Amino acid sequence: MSLCIQLALQRDRFSLELDLQLPGRGVTALFGPSGCGKTTLLRCIAGLERASGTITINDELWQDSTQFIPTHLRAIGYVFQEASLFPHLSVRSNLEYGMKRVGPHHKVATDPIIDLLGIRSLLDRKPEGLSGGERQRVAIARALAVDPKLLLMDEPLAALDLKRKQEILPYLDRLQATLQIPILYVTHSPDEVARLAHFVVVMEAGRVVGSGDLAETLSRLDLPVRLGDEPGVVIESLVGSVEPQWHLARLDFDGGSVWIRDPGVSVGERARLRILASDVSLAREQPGKSSIQNVLQGQIDGIRLDEQPGLALVRISMGGTALLARITQRAVADLALQVGDTVWAQVKSVALAR
Repeated sequence: MSLCIQLALQRDRFSLELDLQLPGRGVTALFGPSGCGKTTLLRCIAGLERASGTITINDELWQDSTQFIPTHLRAIGYVFQEASLFPHLSVRSNLEYGMKRVGPHHKVATDPIIDLLGIRSLLDRKPEGLSGGERQRVAIARALAVDPKLLLMDEPLAALDLKRKQEILPYLDRLQATLQIPILYVTHSPDEVARLAHFVVVMEAGRVVGSGDLAETLSRLDLPVRLGDEPGVVIESLVGSVEPQWHLARLDFDGGSVWIRDPGVSVGERARLRILASDVSLAREQPGKSSIQNVLQGQIDGIRLDEQPGLALVRISMGGTALLARITQRAVADLALQVGDTVWAQVKSVALAR
């Protein structure tokens, strides 16, 4: 299953032009600054705006030069920034209203959706009695109640405060791990991309400047993509050990392992690590005893000048995992670093994307 999009749109001073093939499962994050075209792209996919080009999902043609399937006939679920629930209806009735789109002959099993999003205790309540996070969970459930082939989410956490975001993120984790359909997730939050995305599309001024598997795309030197102000990588890992005495957990990945402050993980649990390039230093020889506990051996497979004067980005390969180090150009020269050299990367800080 895949989603193929070729679109062009010209409107006043804004233009949208892109050619994408996206995976048929997991979360694809549409990432970029406000005004870059993320929401416009989502609205075009939904059929809410008309652009020239083609859209195909799982070999089903939604539009081309000769036909245009209207929004109500596209098998999509759409979650907006605001929950937009009917205030006069209960949560149960809001879900039932969403199900009307699929018709009486197509039964949708809503119980798994209700349990997945933890809203069973809310079914008889009205939206005015719900918190922002609860309303958004109900909105997601309503979008899934139409049995969509594609779920579109337009900055679903943007209207929530930090506490409510932390409340709903575990449900989004569960959602992306459970659903068999692709999710297109619009955001300008680096933390949400690092935590939820499997595939990333980075946009600027209506165009795609980078796309691909999240870990691979973030570690590329020829196409620098950064989440926020700093370049860095996201690494999939497995909790290999927990040391309660020191409140530490060891996270293992292809090519090495790192220790982090234990946030309450369990051995065998999957976790994502986020390591910024500015938190990585390099050495020619294996360092001796140091307060920096995470030292990884790898091989340099790329060096390029950074956008900041006097700095360079170095890519280090460790088995199937890549790391970026942001160091001075003087350090590159002093250490005579070259592609192919073996180095030791000292990781000063590791964040858990959860």
